Amino acid sequence: MTSTVPAPVTRTAEGSALQAVLLDMDGTLVDTEGFWWDVEVEIFAGLGHPLDDSWRHVVVGGPMSRSAGFLIEATGADIDLAALTVLLNEGFEDRIARALPLMPGAARLLAELAEHEVPTALVSASHRRIIDRVIASLGAENFRLSVAGDEVPRTKPYPDPYLFAAAGLGVDPARCAVIEDTATGVASAEAAGCHVVAVPSVAPIAPSRGRTVVPSLEQVDLAFLRDLMPLR
Repeated sequence: MTSTVPAPVTRTAEGSALQAVLLDMDGTLVDTEGFWWDVEVEIFAGLGHPLDDSWRHVVVGGPMSRSAGFLIEATGADIDLAALTVLLNEGFEDRIARALPLMPGAARLLAELAEHEVPTALVSASHRRIIDRVIASLGAENFRLSVAGDEVPRTKPYPDPYLFAAAGLGVDPARCAVIEDTATGVASAEAAGCHVVAVPSVAPIAPSRGRTVVPSLEQVDLAFLRDLMPLR
């Protein structure tokens, strides 16, 4: 876990229990879920193995070790996990170097959270090398810290990434709003005890207790997040 600034003094708005906002990266802030799939398709085509489009829902949102391992097993491709991981990271970096499209509403939400000094963390299953490239484009000043998938003992869907982020910010996970786009990320955040706002990207996510589902980040602002956790 790498922090961009020291842990903050939490400032909670009157009437809300919200202490921090924790955000996923791919498919949540940046429109890159499709980039990963395109890279996977390209690499496996080069290995002589076309990918079934139905597998996209299996590999989305999880750690690279899981998605890459699944594709190796499903195709029988002659490549090991370590070699495939290198190719995937290199291919993804090449694509974001050419273009890094933001999800609608992402820039506005980050600017609003920064303006109101809301402790904010980026929490991703992507590796540190990828996160640092994306943060440079999003603006490092928008995040108090970031947690990468290769920096925690267990990444999503386990709770570890969000527990690490809350601890790094010095806040209670139960008073954190998490914004996620996949079922894997939602499971991680809910296992950590956070309140989740799901903005589905590739596959639908159903509402449930402690979870709010919206179609776009354009529906999410600071007032919306504070209203999710009123003081009792």
